[in-house]
Amino acid sequence: MDYAKRFYELNSLFRLGTITDLPDSNCRIHFFGFDSKGMRAANAVISDDTVLCDAITENSFFQYPVFVPKKNHNPDKAILLLHGLNERNWSKYLTWAEYLCQKTGKAVILFPIAFHINRSPQHWSNPRMLQAVYDLRRKRNGDDRMLSFANVALSERISENPYRFYSSGRQSLSDIENLVFSIKNGEHQLFNENAQIDVFSYSIGSFLSQIAFLTNTDGLFSDSRLFMFCGGSIFSEMFGQSRTIMDSKAFDRLYNYYRFEFMPENETADHIDDALMAFCSMIAPERDENKRTTFFSEMGQRLGGISLVNDKVIPYKGVEQALGTDLAHQRIGLYDFDFNYTHENPFPVNQQNTNAINYAFQTVFSQAADFLG
Repeated sequence: MDYAKRFYELNSLFRLGTITDLPDSNCRIHFFGFDSKGMRAANAVISDDTVLCDAITENSFFQYPVFVPKKNHNPDKAILLLHGLNERNWSKYLTWAEYLCQKTGKAVILFPIAFHINRSPQHWSNPRMLQAVYDLRRKRNGDDRMLSFANVALSERISENPYRFYSSGRQSLSDIENLVFSIKNGEHQLFNENAQIDVFSYSIGSFLSQIAFLTNTDGLFSDSRLFMFCGGSIFSEMFGQSRTIMDSKAFDRLYNYYRFEFMPENETADHIDDALMAFCSMIAPERDENKRTTFFSEMGQRLGGISLVNDKVIPYKGVEQALGTDLAHQRIGLYDFDFNYTHENPFPVNQQNTNAINYAFQTVFSQAADFLG
């Protein structure tokens, strides 16, 4: 497989909402609508500022793509794919989803996190419409080299109210639980009742999936497998300063808020639940360490993943702290590649070293497919 070639082919074919038969592939892309009834009403911020406003229609009513095998589709099993922080499109995940779909024979559900991808307004990705916010942030924060048009919307939203990281995560968790419940209840047209849902997660999607598994509402994930790629770290070891994620000021605000200000006892009584406690246990290694590491240890063969040596955003040290050192070494492989890569771009399509990139992609995703298949 020529990874870069297939990357561009799939991106030229993909149209949100348009069912597509993929050429040279056993996959077809379907789309399904979703009505989010997460925490939007309780936590929405109404504002005249289109970047800071949380009352966004796109976040509540949206479509999600599903890669489905044209032949030999197994309706008793599916893979839920969770993406990274500050993603505005599905571009890099199309190749990943197609590979997993073809190699496992399972449908792959690409589900957007709240306020991400098509759950965010298009103007959050439009430099011309973000110019005023960018200029204001540059003036306010000085020469922050991490500030960019790609991250200015998220940076401003986090700086203005870092609680959004938690509230949008809670909405995402609620949405995922509702999706999985509907599948297991026989309400999804692609799947049989009680279908097994495994998870492939990347970056912050792994953080979200860890909380989902720890919470395990109504036993939804009791038989699920979890494969984490470039993910799995405790929050305190994450380093989100990146021109594609958030700028330095926003990350500092986020880090300090959750390390030193955000406490479960500050939540209202009806908001203190298993999901909140699971989130708090993933903030720092000493928080509920025994309970957290025991849980992941008891997952045993249902837990797997791959981390990368040069990953500065989600370092392997943080994975060790989240899972426990011994378990991390047993279940999460640590790999390095012979080309320039980053957490945000593990398989760059603009480099000449195509054979090495193809090999790296095959190495990671063949293991993921074997694990999830």
